[in-house]
Amino acid sequence: MKITDNSLIILKKRYYKKDADGKPIEDWNGMISRVANNIAGDDDSKKERYFKLLDSGKFLPNSPTLMNAGNDIQQLSACFVLPIEDSMESIFNTLKNAALIHKSGGGTGFSFSRLREKNSRVRSTNGVSSGIIPFMEVYNSATNAVKQGGTRRGANMAILKVTHPQIMEFITAKEDITKLTNFNISVGVNNEFMEAVKQDGDFNLISPFTNKVTKTLKARVIFDKMVELAHKNGEPGIIFLDKINEFNPTPHIGEIESTNPCGEQPLLPNEACNLGSINLAAFVKDGEIDWEDLKFVIKESVEFLDDVIDRTIFPLKEIDEMVKGNRKIGLGVMGWSDLLFMLKIPYNSEKGLELAKKVMEFVDYYGKEKSVELAELHGSFPNYKGSIYDTGNLKREGNLDWNGLIKKMSTIGIRNATITTIAPTGTISMIADTSSGVEPQFSLVFVKNVMDGEKLLYVNKHFENALKEAGLYSKDLLEKVAQHGSIKHLDEIPESIKKIFVTSHDISPEWHVKMQSSFQEYVDNAVSKTINFLNDASPEDIKTAYQLAYDTKCKGITVYRDGSRTGQVLNIGDSIKKDAPKIKIQPRKRPEVTTGTTQKIETGCGHMYVTINSDEKGACEVFIQMGKVGGCASAQLQSIARLISLSLRSNVSVESIIRQMKGIRCPSPTWSKGKAVTSCSDAVAQALENYLSFKDTINIKNVEFTEVKPTQTKKMVGTCPECGSAIENTEGCLKCPSCGWSKC
Repeated sequence: MKITDNSLIILKKRYYKKDADGKPIEDWNGMISRVANNIAGDDDSKKERYFKLLDSGKFLPNSPTLMNAGNDIQQLSACFVLPIEDSMESIFNTLKNAALIHKSGGGTGFSFSRLREKNSRVRSTNGVSSGIIPFMEVYNSATNAVKQGGTRRGANMAILKVTHPQIMEFITAKEDITKLTNFNISVGVNNEFMEAVKQDGDFNLISPFTNKVTKTLKARVIFDKMVELAHKNGEPGIIFLDKINEFNPTPHIGEIESTNPCGEQPLLPNEACNLGSINLAAFVKDGEIDWEDLKFVIKESVEFLDDVIDRTIFPLKEIDEMVKGNRKIGLGVMGWSDLLFMLKIPYNSEKGLELAKKVMEFVDYYGKEKSVELAELHGSFPNYKGSIYDTGNLKREGNLDWNGLIKKMSTIGIRNATITTIAPTGTISMIADTSSGVEPQFSLVFVKNVMDGEKLLYVNKHFENALKEAGLYSKDLLEKVAQHGSIKHLDEIPESIKKIFVTSHDISPEWHVKMQSSFQEYVDNAVSKTINFLNDASPEDIKTAYQLAYDTKCKGITVYRDGSRTGQVLNIGDSIKKDAPKIKIQPRKRPEVTTGTTQKIETGCGHMYVTINSDEKGACEVFIQMGKVGGCASAQLQSIARLISLSLRSNVSVESIIRQMKGIRCPSPTWSKGKAVTSCSDAVAQALENYLSFKDTINIKNVEFTEVKPTQTKKMVGTCPECGSAIENTEGCLKCPSCGWSKC
């Protein structure tokens, strides 16, 4: 496989085996040899087959397999769900198990639905329960303390059934985005609730402790609160539990109550799943999909993922037993957007939806056919008896011979309880130099920040080819595209190109949901997909998307309204409105001598020293120093200090400055003296708060300000903590397209 410069950076930093000094000691061939040899075991023919499969660039397994196969950890699964029962012993035993999983590189999902509600009686202590939120906070803090695989924080999913008495508190649990920072949260809704929303009916909240109704609300009150918070900052998401359990392959083993952190893998308690993705863009030959080659890779990939189960060392005996009882795998796709570019099919078109169904039916059908062949050789998964395959309840119709295949399953069996999942492909899609999962491209051109402040333009290769074919390629045009990411505003680009090369925000939420639904029809598990909204979208728009997802039989939905998270930066559109009144304020002069204090505050980046000096009118200047940081970080801290100083001498109140800076979050939060410090900006805000606590209130005359707002054409989530490039919100995760940094 051709390794791009970007791919090589990611591989060296996150995947290649390293020596004691942290230096890579393998290259691409060394890594895939390590993985192929480990997964193949003693079968030499498989070693060669798996090496070719990985080297083709047509399939890659999930990151834990690439990182850990053949290494000391040997934990190869990405997705876990752990049970939480209504007892202190269960809560903290699960917490310990979650820490072990995070340490090994996996993400965890939990259902908190079995925990009794706040103020319920606790007989053993004759007291009352604290409810679910404090325990979620304990889990969140523990996750902070454990680095996942030594490279990043672990990720969690918290799900609460909509019937739980604390559902309203849960919905608002992340309204303050400095809380529960290591959790994604989703409400588990049932059909009864969704129908009650449609009919404006009542809905009962039921205590999991007493099984009695504790309160009755209008279903729309709950639903509207979910919409309100999702509109505000993207959470909570929705999981359609009845739809998930309708397709539960082993209902006789248990009910599915939770998913992994990104929502694409519903799992039973103590179950795990390993995933892998096929690069669809690698199968275009002479302007068409090479279906025979795709069939071959599907079958090779299924066998590879099945072997991963037997090579994995799971952190818990209970998980090992459950995984090997069901043998679930999750084969998905990536490169979907690039495939559409190559075939000149718009993402937001009926032709696009039809191809999605055709491609996913093909993957699902031949994946299951291979699993039946493996069952004939090695036996069905142990919990096959009573499964949907044994009872004939597998629901599939389409263009392929499903009746014949289902008949084979009923006589031969099947090796894996699930075959297909569409997962976030984050860094593995970057390694393969293709688009993520089934998402549209977020941007056709993006800017990468490199050393010494230099900025490089990275262009989607298919878009670049289209521009060159049309005789339009130029650096000036690319810089224009980079300002927006999209091309729909550029008159110099013909409609024929604009129609094909659409990006996330060019596509209406309705088409996003329709595409998710089209893939879901032939996916055993679920589909990781973000439904993108423009900044000016209304709560009613999000409500419509939620209802459409339910009506089109999706298993869940995650939405994100552009710019809805605080602390975001503008990617473009930073011009000031021409008609805005100009305000001229002359800051007071700094006296020759000032007096002040210096505070030491721990941050996730190191020791910070904040000096606040005063003149006769109060605080007038701030100086910030931090350890040995240099370059851009040092310049940013100096800029913050200068702007605060300018504001203070321009009669802006300290309280106003605190409100603007407090709670801004970076990827490296920490604790200092019992308080969370969410970023360097938050640390400065806390220093200013401390200053006010031991200084008299500053007497500042009132000055009226007119708010000057920049135009907002497109916002990004923020900047990458590792390379400084803009971050995307896609597939339920934050992702840097430059260096591969991600956080779910």
